[in-house]
Amino acid sequence: MVYKIKLKNAEESVLLDDRVYEWILSDPYLTKIDLLNSLRMHSSGCVVFQKTWKKAEGGFKTETIYLHKLIAEKFLTEEKNKIERLVGTKNGNKLDCRLENILYRSRATASRLRKTSSNTGYTGVYREHLRFRAVISVEGKAKHIGMFDTAEEAAVAYNKVSKELFGEEGKINKVKGW
Repeated sequence: MVYKIKLKNAEESVLLDDRVYEWILSDPYLTKIDLLNSLRMHSSGCVVFQKTWKKAEGGFKTETIYLHKLIAEKFLTEEKNKIERLVGTKNGNKLDCRLENILYRSRATASRLRKTSSNTGYTGVYREHLRFRAVISVEGKAKHIGMFDTAEEAAVAYNKVSKELFGEEGKINKVKGW
């Protein structure tokens, strides 16, 4: 069974499977802080519990719990290793916190899957004068793929190399014909 939990500060809901939902309800600390009724959308798009507590000795302490990380640390401990230690989602939807959608991945994979900052709208594609350069990062070094007449042609070339080098973990641009 899948539970949809409405977020406090957004119209969206987070998805949880019954195993996670029941664990949250049965955990004494998570029940005490009322985690399920206090989930919010973080500026990163992730679901978080965030609360500021007044300290006895004065001042304040802010506690932030990332839901997907909390779930991974409880249920997916065997999948974490020295390389794959960042928590992500298989389908890219940060509101889908079902166990089947959460995984550990490497920093390199997470970086490849991050949204592009290129002005062309395509990862690895940059305008140079009247043409477009396609570039991909391999082991921290930029690898020139080629120069193309259109951003779309460069994006397709990037996609092919990304698929060859990284398989399913490679970033694929959304471009017509791919």
